[in-house]
Amino acid sequence: MDNYLFNEFQEVTPQAWKTKIQVDLKGADYNDTLLWKTNEGITVKPFYSKEDRHHQNISLPKTEFNICQSIIVKDEKEANSIAIDSLKRGANSIEFIVYEDFNFKTLLTNINFKNTIVYLKFKFLASKLISDISKFANSENCYFNVDIIGNIASTGNWYKNKNDDFKEIESIIKNTRNSICVNTSIYQNSGATIIQQLAYTLAHANEYLNYLGKEVANKIHFNFSTGSNYFFEIAKTRAFRILWDSLLKEYDIEKTTTHIFSQPSLRNKTLYDYNVNMLRTTSECMSAVLGGVNTITNFSYDKLFHKPNEFGERISRNQLLILKEECELIKAQNIADGAYYIESLTNQLAQQALDIFKQIENGGGFLNQLKEGVIQRKIIESSQKEQEQFDNGSLVLLGTNKIQNEKDKMKEEIEITPFMKKRNEKTLIQPIIQKRLAEKLEQARLENE
Repeated sequence: MDNYLFNEFQEVTPQAWKTKIQVDLKGADYNDTLLWKTNEGITVKPFYSKEDRHHQNISLPKTEFNICQSIIVKDEKEANSIAIDSLKRGANSIEFIVYEDFNFKTLLTNINFKNTIVYLKFKFLASKLISDISKFANSENCYFNVDIIGNIASTGNWYKNKNDDFKEIESIIKNTRNSICVNTSIYQNSGATIIQQLAYTLAHANEYLNYLGKEVANKIHFNFSTGSNYFFEIAKTRAFRILWDSLLKEYDIEKTTTHIFSQPSLRNKTLYDYNVNMLRTTSECMSAVLGGVNTITNFSYDKLFHKPNEFGERISRNQLLILKEECELIKAQNIADGAYYIESLTNQLAQQALDIFKQIENGGGFLNQLKEGVIQRKIIESSQKEQEQFDNGSLVLLGTNKIQNEKDKMKEEIEITPFMKKRNEKTLIQPIIQKRLAEKLEQARLENE
């Protein structure tokens, strides 16, 4: 009885659909008219069918996604107060971003690690401090964002030097559970394609396995940034889980559900018509949810030019609460399973990223490729191509390079610089530069106000 209705219809093959479309095009070429080729080199078709399914077995989280509030720590009492307030208002995890030594007992006062996941993002290396915090928290819900490879990739320098940095991280690993974070946001925010992001993330993480041994695999977690290419970003997270599980299999490591932390991209955010940033971050957070990340932190629409403020942080947190409670995405990590288009994208992204990963390994590994400038050169090529598309208007950011509001004035609104800061220090390697697409245009508009 369940199949009665469907038995009334004849099955239509993909070729029959294509033939019908070709007739409707009235002589126009199918390939030229309806096939879209992305910057990644992936061809997107006008329709997908069950032949495009790959029946992927992806290790997705079994619990709902966590809503995180990110807090820059300048004063421990103030940061703790903001954290406690955020937890009362809907967040169930906190990210503390720390730039210098701090009193962790004051910072973590009254935070229940049984019910709250805490991420500590360190901008410096401090093995003893991290070990002391780990003992104090005594919880699997405490994640340390320590990434010495990410630091040299983004700054061009080690914290001290290669040997000392690895000794520090070895000490951290001995005394902590979730002690290594691979910060993939570097690649997304610098203009790398999605395939490059996946390949570089895998190679980046593989360096830790090479240097520290396969035993550290269960102590590694990942920090992603999610861009605006909605379906591709859903597929990106899913593809990475496939790639990571495949790599662990090569090391004879039992398959586990990898912990992924995510936030929206900064690359496409704008100074002018800044309210559009809310639309962009909502779409990006939704991609992250449907892609199956564990935790999402959002940032406020005015992050580029205002200091952290209660209103902006509340709106950004409420965006996630709406997705979770009102859009009923509370357990949405499996929604994309079986979607022909997403499964096809996932497979293509994973396959092409794996090819690049193998090239990196054959070239001596990720650190060697960074030293030789290969990774930087590839990212610059992709970034420049994307920048050209923005400059000529084929890549649109509404309110910025299309449909500008000429009455929009921002000079008096700027509290912090929204532009890339120039650095003059000497570096061991060329750093990977993270830059927004709209910066040059915005600077010109500010000068003309």
